[in-house]
Amino acid sequence: MRSVVVVGGSLAGLRAAEELRYQGFDGAIAIVGEEPDRPYDRPPLSKQVLAGEWEPDRIELGPTVVDDLDALDLDWHLGTRAVDLDLNERQVLLDDDRQLPFDGLVIATGATPRNLPNPNQLAGIHTLRTLDDCLAIRAALDATPQRVVVVGAGFIGSEVAATCRTRGLDVTLVEALPVPMELAVGPVIGALSADIHRDHGVDVRLGVGVDGFVGGERVERVHLADGSVIPADVVVVGVGVVPTTGWLDGSGLPLDNGVVCDETGLVAPGVVAAGDVARWPSRRFGCRLRVEHWDNAVAMGEHVAQRLLASSPDEDLAPYDPVPWFWSDQYDRKLQLAGLAAGADEMVVVDGSLAERRFAAIYRRGESIGAVLAMNRPRMVVKYRALIEQGASWEAALDA
Repeated sequence: MRSVVVVGGSLAGLRAAEELRYQGFDGAIAIVGEEPDRPYDRPPLSKQVLAGEWEPDRIELGPTVVDDLDALDLDWHLGTRAVDLDLNERQVLLDDDRQLPFDGLVIATGATPRNLPNPNQLAGIHTLRTLDDCLAIRAALDATPQRVVVVGAGFIGSEVAATCRTRGLDVTLVEALPVPMELAVGPVIGALSADIHRDHGVDVRLGVGVDGFVGGERVERVHLADGSVIPADVVVVGVGVVPTTGWLDGSGLPLDNGVVCDETGLVAPGVVAAGDVARWPSRRFGCRLRVEHWDNAVAMGEHVAQRLLASSPDEDLAPYDPVPWFWSDQYDRKLQLAGLAAGADEMVVVDGSLAERRFAAIYRRGESIGAVLAMNRPRMVVKYRALIEQGASWEAALDA
């Protein structure tokens, strides 16, 4: 293998390229990135950068094993999209009609914000995924709008609502589900999240969808499915993401809510996938996972680089089966989750209390501990994450 193409110029793609170099690969590495910027950290986009506390240069991603990105000797193709993949010819076609040949391919195209049905194209309606998105929203907030409406109370929507409220803006948070973040953390913690928003002055509307947006050239009102109308100068839509796989249609690769990999990240001979776009079978949790967290992008990028360098597809390589972990900062609360809480059989608070909003809770999956969630209790996350990694029983976790 003398040439590798990495499609995706963000965290997973960069860490894959870096690991290739760290493992001694001295061939050509091309990185294709749809955005014009070199890789940067996305979590601050909904927090510090959106708040105006950090400028974009502070979130630039550097390498971890060399002094600067130039030392990695990468061939950058930024501001460029991959539009097709020819596996027979081993080529990636770009939107400027160039073709990049490869011996090895890393698919790290991430995900794209999901749109509402029949979205209105009025000015003032935003999604948040890229640095440009963030700066556009920040400019709108700098103009001191009368009312910001955030549609979707998942982690991104909740963080945006918290950041806007911290900036002193009037905020309405709209969520179609009964409570925020219910699918990820369950109804109890979701209800607590809603209360925290209310305590900070957010107008929280739950269990109601959006019918549409109304205005002249700019958005002026949000119409909800229950007939209510909310004035709005700025709208941020955060209703989840979909894996960016459209350029792979017709390629012959398995696609199903992402690029389907084996348990090592291998998709096809000489082809691997990492980060938000990758979906793989987890022995630990007994299901296929697609994880949209920062930590997973780093670890999986490194892992699939090693998979790509394996001497043959049959070479023994440990399966990629981590305990997913992420955090969310909202107001003065830091929420941390390790493991898989979705679909858990029960949840038990094992430290602190929900009332004081400083607690740790563990989730049961079958007879084992499947996840730990903590609010302003970071040491508890470390403790119970270790038990999840060990495959500890539920009884052992309760006694820990």
